Amino acid sequence: MTELESEVLPLPPRYRFRDLLLGDQSFQSDDRVQVEFYVNENTFKERLKLFFIKNQRSSLRIRLFNFSLKLLTCLLYIVRVLLDNPEEGIGWSHIFWVDRKTPLWAVQVSIALISFLETMLLIYLSYKGNIWEQIFRISFILEMINTVPFIITIFWPPLRNLFIPVFLNCWLAKYALENMINDLHRAIQRTQSAMFNQVLILICTLLCLVFTGTCGIQHLERAGEKLSLFKSFYFCIVTFSTVGYGDVTPKIWPSQLLVVIMICVALVVLPLQFEELVYLWMERQKSGGNYSRHRAQTEKHVVLCVSSLKIDLLMDFLNEFYAHPRLQDYYVVILCPTEMDIQVRRVLQIPLWSQRVIYLQGSALKDQDLMRAKMDNGEACFILSSRNEVDRTAADHQTILRAWAVKDFAPNCPLYVQILKPENKFHVKFADHVVCEEECKYAMLALNCVCPATSTLITLLVHTSRGQEGQESPEQWQRMYGRCSGNEVYHIRMGDSKFFMEYEGKSFTYAAFHAHKKYGVCLIGIRREENKSILLNPGPRHIMAASDTCFYINITKEENSAFIFKQEEKQKKKGFAGRGSYDGPSRLPVHSIIASMGTVAMDLQNTECRPANSSKLALPAENGSGTRRPSIAPVLELADTSSLLPCDLLSDQSEDEMTQSDEEGSAVVEYVKGYPPNSPYIGSSPTLCHLLPEKAPFCCLRLDKGCKHNSFEDAKAYGFKNKLIIVSAETAGNGLYNFIVPLRAYYRSRKELNPIVLLLDNKPEHHFLEAICCFPMVYYMEGTIDNLDSLLQCGIIYADNLVVVDKESTMSAEEDYMADAKTIVNVQTMFRLFPSLSIITELTHPSNMRFMQFRAKDSYSLALSKLEKRERENGSNLAFMFRLPFAAGRVFSISMLDTLLYQSFVKDYMITITRLLLGLDTTPGSGYLCAMKITEDDLWIRTYGRLFQKLCSSSAEIPIGIYRTESHMFATSESQISINVEDCEDTKDVKEHWGIKTSHHRNSCSSDQSEHPLLRRKSMQWARRLSRKGNKHSSKTAEWISQQRLSLYRRSERQELSELVKNRMKHLGLPTTGYDEMNDHQNTLSYVLINPPPDTRLELNDIVYLIRSDPLAHVANDGHSRKSSCSNKLGSGNPETRDETQL
Repeated sequence: MTELESEVLPLPPRYRFRDLLLGDQSFQSDDRVQVEFYVNENTFKERLKLFFIKNQRSSLRIRLFNFSLKLLTCLLYIVRVLLDNPEEGIGWSHIFWVDRKTPLWAVQVSIALISFLETMLLIYLSYKGNIWEQIFRISFILEMINTVPFIITIFWPPLRNLFIPVFLNCWLAKYALENMINDLHRAIQRTQSAMFNQVLILICTLLCLVFTGTCGIQHLERAGEKLSLFKSFYFCIVTFSTVGYGDVTPKIWPSQLLVVIMICVALVVLPLQFEELVYLWMERQKSGGNYSRHRAQTEKHVVLCVSSLKIDLLMDFLNEFYAHPRLQDYYVVILCPTEMDIQVRRVLQIPLWSQRVIYLQGSALKDQDLMRAKMDNGEACFILSSRNEVDRTAADHQTILRAWAVKDFAPNCPLYVQILKPENKFHVKFADHVVCEEECKYAMLALNCVCPATSTLITLLVHTSRGQEGQESPEQWQRMYGRCSGNEVYHIRMGDSKFFMEYEGKSFTYAAFHAHKKYGVCLIGIRREENKSILLNPGPRHIMAASDTCFYINITKEENSAFIFKQEEKQKKKGFAGRGSYDGPSRLPVHSIIASMGTVAMDLQNTECRPANSSKLALPAENGSGTRRPSIAPVLELADTSSLLPCDLLSDQSEDEMTQSDEEGSAVVEYVKGYPPNSPYIGSSPTLCHLLPEKAPFCCLRLDKGCKHNSFEDAKAYGFKNKLIIVSAETAGNGLYNFIVPLRAYYRSRKELNPIVLLLDNKPEHHFLEAICCFPMVYYMEGTIDNLDSLLQCGIIYADNLVVVDKESTMSAEEDYMADAKTIVNVQTMFRLFPSLSIITELTHPSNMRFMQFRAKDSYSLALSKLEKRERENGSNLAFMFRLPFAAGRVFSISMLDTLLYQSFVKDYMITITRLLLGLDTTPGSGYLCAMKITEDDLWIRTYGRLFQKLCSSSAEIPIGIYRTESHMFATSESQISINVEDCEDTKDVKEHWGIKTSHHRNSCSSDQSEHPLLRRKSMQWARRLSRKGNKHSSKTAEWISQQRLSLYRRSERQELSELVKNRMKHLGLPTTGYDEMNDHQNTLSYVLINPPPDTRLELNDIVYLIRSDPLAHVANDGHSRKSSCSNKLGSGNPETRDETQL
């Protein structure tokens, strides 16, 4: 080791500390070479070229100076003409010689000398090896003609009065102006439109032609009639305008020849200029031009970025955006890369939109196009995805790039982004508002299975309406349904509200009930000032504060409401209060009439809050019965810890689970509550769910194939106690995960969990199975809805709900609105085969919902079609709302939720509230949407207002609406028509039942072709047999055959379809008992009533939408006292409280 150390050489001087401080001369004397770069720009020629040509700013100054010189020479020529006084008489000498004053000559010579030197310098700097190219340029020739003669007169004085066509400098001024504009655009880094440049060139060309002709004719006529400069100008204008009065004409042939030359030049140059101008004008019409900077600074505008603009998308956006009064003065700038189609162009030419909508053809990825749209000055930017693309992932990628480009160009512009796939959502989480289509779609379809018509409820809430739809209809349900559809979500600060100000310091439940009782508004949630999260129904423990923001459902916001008290009405009209708000089923209240004019008058019961004990909602006891009828407890101002429902809810759920496990035995797998361990995509909100203790093997998720763990091969073998929910989808996308989570949320009792069967066209991927294997009773199988065997194997006869999701491969079609053709026909077939099944269908185009459950000969459907057309003519945004499938929640289109993104511009809380209602987000302390059914035991409550009090006092639940089903006899119910030999006139519509094709005939009943094909085939077989046997049969056999034939003729379509299904079930080895129990419930109509008036009568089988408070909100505070409070409530409470609530 010491030898090695002794061999270490000392550090060279460059590495010594002293040398680092003082410097090392030996190091500085190393062999280094200093290299200078861009030495070619240090030459004198390069520096001149940089100053005169390359540098935009200095070149702009040079060209501006040159332009000024040319204009000055033209002005000096005019001065020379005005000062000239030619002699009388005709002589050619007047053409060649003029009278030029000496001072004027000196100025012209100085300008000519400067111009000549500048021209020669530019020729030298721009020389590239071909001198003739520089010499024979028109600008160089004109420059030499106007400068060299003046320079010659310096050395030869007799030529000082020689005529020089200085007026030709106007063409050099035009050329300098063009170059100056180009340099100006380069210098300020802004591109003016080509339209502006072309118009400027055209104007300059016209001015130069007129100026050249005026000066030329005036000079040549010096040898003739000696026209003045003004008369020459007058002659040129009359000639070029093709008027030709003839009062002023050239007299000598040189001037006449000049006129001919000028006309020829004009006929060649001007058409070329106009052609270029027209072409640019047409291109500008296609691209849309620009949104001016001045308008952007003085007016407000929003930008709509789309891949392709369809008329439905445009009208939905414009109708919803301009439905808000404060947005009437906004401009909408549409930025789209495709050319405007004919329908959009026709709509934008309507005066209503032409003054407020500007279409720009361009890309959001180009800063130039974003500058044209003045994105940096915009109030908001809406970026919408193209949902009609076959590859929805590619459409999302385009949306993401657009969002990034806009954020990079205008970081302060609020972004409203629509994304299709949930896995792409985290790429645009920087946006102010994001709506994921598949997340909302699947969550809404899932809630439709447990809370009927949730899709209709949400759609009506996010659409702007005044509730005037259907008010002229003779049908009572249409008037009530249309009136309640005008309810929307609004917000107001509690301290500024007349609705809620008096409830400061009271519980949320107390404020909600009394606000609904007194004003008819439905308080659904609040937001604390210090906390930005919105809480739906925080429960009775929440004490209202003046700084809280209240969210409520009403016809209009409080700022547009007037208040009419009952005392004032009594003075005006006697006896009006005794009739209540409604006078009969068809009479609207006063505040409804005022609401139709834009301002709602709230019908107040009293100015003071009466004590709840004095409420008249409790029914009196019956005399002589010895028993007391049920009554409604008062709603307490402050929470009573001994009677709060969240404890009951948790204990009821656990009790149900314990009871169920005891009944089923120890072999039943117990579920646990927790967060799903695997999320299929980034950005999914964590939700507490019912989970399996251990993940199920992938083989056990297959419904139709057994494995080593179980041998079940169909839904019947599993022995499910609850009805199935079947989802038909093309692929197992990540959005399907959001269908399962709301149905397995922790707040749903174990007894209420429905088995979920995913009927997929393609086999699911491994990562999707990994995400769903932790949920109980979730299965999948491969198959399609157009295959009857697949439907029967997945247990469709044991299902209550079948959800048909729109397929991506069919979203685009060659013909518009044909993308839903296959889905509609398949659903119509299932509608006939399984009449009691609730089929929830997603369509691409909302206008196609009129074909759902289609009845060709139903006069009632035709009346609804006329009503829809009338509402559309009246300008309604919800013209399709009266279609029975939509009103009943059986059909849904995701494009209906586009208005959710549009409304967020005015109501920034709408996306958050919608996600809370759908169960996509779970905020601690926030409630959730559920439903309860009105049974015969609940009809004693009588009215919706009393039900509100009942729920608020017993379970702290807030009702927000009613789903009502009524019996209705349609004009013709095709499922009940039987075919008879005597009175059969028409056969059924064209039907294709999975390979069994039937043709449509329309003949008279006397013809043998009018019968059903199956019946006709069998009758022909019997006819052949009879013809073969002839008289061998006895009369008794013939009579039996005719009876069988008549029975087949009289067989209804319902019986024939039933036989078809049963035969397929027998072939598959499935029992047919479940199908026999299916009933036909098609002669009903259902609709949604959002926030109905308090005096609305409850009907049997009404389903009430509830916002139930979070059961885990106060568990930590009351964990030790839960058992005592729950036992007290169960022992002394009203038996009508919770046992009647059914999901």
